[in-house]
Amino acid sequence: MASILDEYEDSQNVRHPVQQHSRLSAANIGIPHSGFVNVRLEEEKPIFNKQRIDFTPPEKINHFAVCNNQLCMSLGKDTLLRIDLGKPDQPNQIELGRKDDSRVHRLFLDPTGSHLVICLSTSECLYLNRNTQKVRSLSRWRGHLIESVGWNKLLGTETNTGPVLAGTSQGIIFEAEISASEGSLFNTNPDQYFRQVHSLEEDGKPAPVCCLEVERGLENKYFIIATTRKRLFQFVGRVAEGSEQQGFSSIFTQNQDLLPSFQEFPFNMGYSEITFYTSKLRSKPKAFAWMMGNGVFYGQLDYVRPDSLFSDVQVWEYTPDIDFSFNKPISIVLTQFHFLLLLPDRVKAICTLNGQAVHEDVFPDKFGTLKKMIKDPSGGLVWIYTEKAVFRYHIQKEARDVWQMYMSTNKFDLAKEYCRDRPECMDMVLAKEAEHCFQNKRYLESAKCYALTQNYFEEIALKFIEAKQEEALKEFLLKKLNNLKQSERTQITLLVTWLTELYLNSLGLLEADGKNGLFQETQDEFRRFLSSSKHKECLYNNRTTIYDLLASHGNVDDMVYFSVIMQDYERVISHHCQHDNYSAALDVLSKHCDEKLFYKFSPVLMQHIPKKVVDAWIQMGNRLEPKRLIPALVNYSQMGSTQQINETIRYMEFCVYQLTVTEEAIHNYLLSLYAKYKPDSLLWYLEQAGTHASDIHYDLKYALRLCSEHGYSQACVLVYKIMELYEEAVDLALQVDVDLAKSCADLPEDDEELRKKLWLKIARHVVQEEKDVKKAMNCLSSCNLLKIEDILPFFPDFVTIDHFKEAICSSLEEYNQHIDELKQEMEEATESAKRIREDIQEMRNKYGVVESQEKCAACDFPLLNRPFYLFLCGHMFHYDCLFQEVIPHLSAYKHGRLEELQKKLAAATQTSKSRHRLAPKEEGDSASLGKPSANVSREQIKSDIDDIIACECAYCGELMIKSIDKPFIDPLKFEEERSSWL
Repeated sequence: MASILDEYEDSQNVRHPVQQHSRLSAANIGIPHSGFVNVRLEEEKPIFNKQRIDFTPPEKINHFAVCNNQLCMSLGKDTLLRIDLGKPDQPNQIELGRKDDSRVHRLFLDPTGSHLVICLSTSECLYLNRNTQKVRSLSRWRGHLIESVGWNKLLGTETNTGPVLAGTSQGIIFEAEISASEGSLFNTNPDQYFRQVHSLEEDGKPAPVCCLEVERGLENKYFIIATTRKRLFQFVGRVAEGSEQQGFSSIFTQNQDLLPSFQEFPFNMGYSEITFYTSKLRSKPKAFAWMMGNGVFYGQLDYVRPDSLFSDVQVWEYTPDIDFSFNKPISIVLTQFHFLLLLPDRVKAICTLNGQAVHEDVFPDKFGTLKKMIKDPSGGLVWIYTEKAVFRYHIQKEARDVWQMYMSTNKFDLAKEYCRDRPECMDMVLAKEAEHCFQNKRYLESAKCYALTQNYFEEIALKFIEAKQEEALKEFLLKKLNNLKQSERTQITLLVTWLTELYLNSLGLLEADGKNGLFQETQDEFRRFLSSSKHKECLYNNRTTIYDLLASHGNVDDMVYFSVIMQDYERVISHHCQHDNYSAALDVLSKHCDEKLFYKFSPVLMQHIPKKVVDAWIQMGNRLEPKRLIPALVNYSQMGSTQQINETIRYMEFCVYQLTVTEEAIHNYLLSLYAKYKPDSLLWYLEQAGTHASDIHYDLKYALRLCSEHGYSQACVLVYKIMELYEEAVDLALQVDVDLAKSCADLPEDDEELRKKLWLKIARHVVQEEKDVKKAMNCLSSCNLLKIEDILPFFPDFVTIDHFKEAICSSLEEYNQHIDELKQEMEEATESAKRIREDIQEMRNKYGVVESQEKCAACDFPLLNRPFYLFLCGHMFHYDCLFQEVIPHLSAYKHGRLEELQKKLAAATQTSKSRHRLAPKEEGDSASLGKPSANVSREQIKSDIDDIIACECAYCGELMIKSIDKPFIDPLKFEEERSSWL
């Protein structure tokens, strides 16, 4: 007993050929029109998989009940075996303790598996709770042979059943309640009450209540289903909220005045059985199946219907192989899509969708006759037992072939629901649905389905073309396009091009027929297609083809729209310009700010809307290069209207004064515009542009020529001044204004000779041209370089001296004053020379004393060992030490000069030695004559070297002050010096 349910062994499985229609053999390999390859390498596992429990009962199994993983079976006469399927190795055996001839008639186990009612053949009932070992008698139930129990799924607990219904063999329905508690002193029975609520009849006689089921619907509505041998009753009523504990008597009372609703069938096989399918534990049943004499009555449960709980009902009639004389159905179990019929030697599975038998399993004779089949709602397992063995069915992938049955009945939504994870089956369903819709002329629906299939694209497209269904074809292509991957570029290109052609055809036909509303709707749809982000890359890569299609249909508006989407603004602007819509063209330019397009289209736009164009240019600011806009400006400023010229000047002024453009072409062009059209601004522009050539951004020669051609003399004078052509400036200024000439004459401040020459020009002009002696005298006061004698030659002979008397006297006074100043300077120079001679004589007699122990300030060695220098400050240096101290601080010029002197000194010394060594005695006189000259040269070189090296003390002079910011240690030698200290 301890090994029950631990191990299983496979029993013989005899499968009926009816399953072959849903199976593909391993060799069935092919490529159908769907594009999928169906390959079954091994036979699929059966939906109904039988397993025999490794359990040999010690006695014959009489009855069997299982619910919520609690299994109870009656063995022999007086034994009850309970097994918790979660702990199959801990069975519990209980003796009923009956000594009479009674035997177990039926076992009833509630949905929680907690309450077991044992009905005996002697019309007695016993009760056993899952948590106790004590079997208790239901005294109020005595005298009634119980055939069915309707449990209360809402109020039932582990300790109390709540109100339940019990049906007897005499057709009476009782209401009762059982409690597992011990009760009070005066009432120790578990049954709280037991009262009759209704009775059922057949043909005017009481009929046994074969089955009872209680279900709760919406809004406290209850449904009670009861069956007899050939009748199926329904009781529908409401129970007041909060009064559910009072039981179901009110439901039967509500139906007293009316005959109860029932289904009746003519044939009676002595009993019947009803079963329900529940998808989840503790949820409402969804379907039912009633096994009775004529067959199986099955359908769905609809809790919303007011009159009946049953809907979509059908009757499956028994097949010829079911003979009531020796092969009568025993029991029935309902699953999601099948009901299982238990026959004496086999189990038969029938599909509820098409009524076809899909499975048949024959049991060997060695196990005996099959007695009962029960389904555990909690786990969905189906149990079958004989007197000697127990079997269990696992139901797996029951919906595997359901899609085919729904498809065959044109229930395509349900078919697709049950093959979502099987793409090859989904493809077949979609293809069948598409074909069905096509045959029924529902072309758009057909196109949507075809687009989701793997059928040959060409065949489907030709079907819609032959049927002249362009809208459906378009829908098919759109759906197909949306299903393509981005990597399938060739297919995407084909579909996009084809769809464009279809849209354009539709738009052309609608426009010709005058269907404005539908035309607008189709155009909006077409534009949404063109602007789809998903296909933007394809449209961009094939934009030339799309443009050609749009042009061939003359669809200008959509071509412009497509150009905007493709950011092909050049085409859009060209279109607007061709249709004289220049403002729209400028709007596109201003919106997208493409500099190249501004340069290209500005000439055309400037001709027609100059003010708006210049406003747009100004708005663009530095993003435009003004030099590249000059061709448009030059073209239309030469042949344009006054407005165009004024706008051209406005933009040039913006470039010069706001953008501060320094390009010479811009300034030259603005200068030319001022010269031609706005001369009042010319002189102001030249003045604010600057007075030095380095500040000027226009071409001076071009400006001079321009001003000269237009006769702007004052402007020419200004340009001459900037060019520092002062003579030309004065000459031209004298033709305009003497004061202007005077301002030019004072400009060459560093060149007094030129200034004098310029002032003489002015004086000559005043005397000879204007003949104004007084003004000529004013020239003398304006320029201190001019004297009366400089301008006297310009006056005619007849002029009297009275006009010059004051000027001549002033000149003579200046000469006298100048002579006195020269005398004073000569005296001061003589005195200064005298003092210098005295200082030189004093310096010659000055000396310093050097002690024998004195050391060099640089090397700290005795000073008298080598030639040395003595400075007035007291510092003393060896010649070579001073040389090394001073060299690093010399300038490049002095450094080079020192090297040159050293070379000359070495050459002079070498020459002197050679003469002493090689000169003959007879030439002694001449040699002695040359020696003083060589010595003089060497002494001069040494003196020059001393001027560089010993001009000041290396420690007290300017060299030390200038080297204050230099480090004590050369950075290049720092590491070496630092390491020497470590």
